[in-house]
Amino acid sequence: MRVILDEEQLGVMKLSDALRKAQSIGRDLIEIAPTANPPVCRIVDWGKFKYETAKRDKEKKSVSHKLKEVKFRVNVHEHDYTTKLRHAEEFLDKGNKVKCQLQFRGREMAHQDLGHALMQRIKRDLATMAVAEMEPKLMGRSINMTLSPLPANKRKRRFEPPSEEYVEDTEDETEEETEAEAGNDGAAVAE
Repeated sequence: MRVILDEEQLGVMKLSDALRKAQSIGRDLIEIAPTANPPVCRIVDWGKFKYETAKRDKEKKSVSHKLKEVKFRVNVHEHDYTTKLRHAEEFLDKGNKVKCQLQFRGREMAHQDLGHALMQRIKRDLATMAVAEMEPKLMGRSINMTLSPLPANKRKRRFEPPSEEYVEDTEDETEEETEAEAGNDGAAVAE
């Protein structure tokens, strides 16, 4: 078997020789690649090795999904609706879950059908970015729905943010405007 100590290769050894070498150093012999030809073993401190692998595995698993919230009203205007969907898409694009909440106030509770229709529209508009983890559900005076992002390669934004281009107004004053201003100033001075 091929034996590695720290980052140094000790070469190909018999199992008994590799075990003797590990015991003389006060460490353990661990098989790293059993399918390699010859198999690869490493001389390491078992406790430290176990701790580092557990730490590495924990880092891989710790992909945190935050829950972001977007609130709507029944009589939301089109521009506000698209702005809120644009924000929801940004959250989903970053891998966060989105909770959509539609609040009813006062007599709006009499028009719950409009609220459910709006939530279905939100779900339909964000279908290219997310899937409904929790379907729209009436809870007290609000309807809640939770959306989870699709895998990154399947996401497609529909509500792109406006372009950041800013065109400066670089018009120079025309000679006529300059002369007119000078004429007014000249008349005031002559008096």
